[in-house]
Amino acid sequence: MKRLLLKLLQGRAKAVIRRHKPTVVAVTGSVGKTSTREAVALALGQAYDVRTPQKNYNNEFGLPLAILGEKSPGKNPAAWLGLFLRSFKIAKYPNLLVLEYGADKRGDIGALCDIAEPNISIITAISPVHVANYASLDELVLEKQTLAMRTSNDGVVVLNADDATVLAMQKSIVAPVITYSIGGVADVVASEVVIETQPVIHTRAKVKAFGEESVLVLKNCLGNSAISACLAAIAVAHNLGIKLADVVAELNKKMQPVAGRMNPIAGIRGSLILDDTYNAAPASVKAGLEVLHSFVPQKSTMRRIAVLGKMAELGALAKNEHEIIGRQVASVANLFIAVGEEMKDAAHAAVDAGLAPEHVIWFSTPVEAGRYLDANVRPGDIIFIKGSQSARMEKAVRDIVADPLHVAQLLVRQEAYWLRR
Repeated sequence: MKRLLLKLLQGRAKAVIRRHKPTVVAVTGSVGKTSTREAVALALGQAYDVRTPQKNYNNEFGLPLAILGEKSPGKNPAAWLGLFLRSFKIAKYPNLLVLEYGADKRGDIGALCDIAEPNISIITAISPVHVANYASLDELVLEKQTLAMRTSNDGVVVLNADDATVLAMQKSIVAPVITYSIGGVADVVASEVVIETQPVIHTRAKVKAFGEESVLVLKNCLGNSAISACLAAIAVAHNLGIKLADVVAELNKKMQPVAGRMNPIAGIRGSLILDDTYNAAPASVKAGLEVLHSFVPQKSTMRRIAVLGKMAELGALAKNEHEIIGRQVASVANLFIAVGEEMKDAAHAAVDAGLAPEHVIWFSTPVEAGRYLDANVRPGDIIFIKGSQSARMEKAVRDIVADPLHVAQLLVRQEAYWLRR
């Protein structure tokens, strides 16, 4: 039954694409997909009727739902029937779609391109997340590269030049390529990136693109990840004829962190939570720790605290990647709270790298970690919390949010389905 439902759903999505012929902007990569998708949608929204999913709809079920502008009906047959009926009655349709293309295994990207082949594609970065599902890291890279190879020849491929693996794809791509970089050589470049934590949290950067210059000032957004997402959006907007000044003005006005993606949240006792709990790959954990390091405690009693759950699906690379993270934690944090079996490797590495053993604490579950934080957080503490989806690190965040009445809006995975698990 599920297979039949999937076939019908994908068939309707393909039919809608054929009929309305929207421009399709597709985003893939191991990290940064959602933030980039959000930035692109904001940048283009001033000039186009844009549709982008409100949720992380990026697989064989999610992508068709995003195309149709629908939410999943779950196990409700009547709701599925209503969805299909509505899909035949669409009169007005957006002229531009900004979609995520996820990949857990070989062939996933190609299958999604069969549903909606991109006119513009963006590849954000490659990290060994999901590598356990591939024969090798090279196979994972080829999977992501499929998106660029399936982009229409009269379209454009946008590549992150800060990732050498992504940039190397340029040699094999037929469509025109636009590159972006923070501090490097590219078509769209950011420089002088500064994270300001007082009086208002924001990240600032100068931007140069195609002979124009401007300044990004992203309120409540932290670090290079947010800037990188905006650079990709600027590249796409340029290709579609939108001026740099107009794009930057829109991003400065509307860009906000997504729940669970480096989202600053007020914590108990005047602490600050850097909630990055949506998912975790080695590259994104390293980037998050760099953001944590950018915060300077105002008093000697204030601490930088790293609360980390596992990075899943790393296969044979898992032990080494967790140890690398542990060594980085030792260089940036005053206290390391490691959660889950895989994070024991990171905890041991942190101690070996010089973090005092009494400042490294291990818990088996995020609930235990949250209870510890609830009892021990001090005024002014900066608490970076991250882990793969399966680590469920948002459970640790729940215990220390200053406004518990609004956790459903602030945190990821607060739907009934997730709360039961």
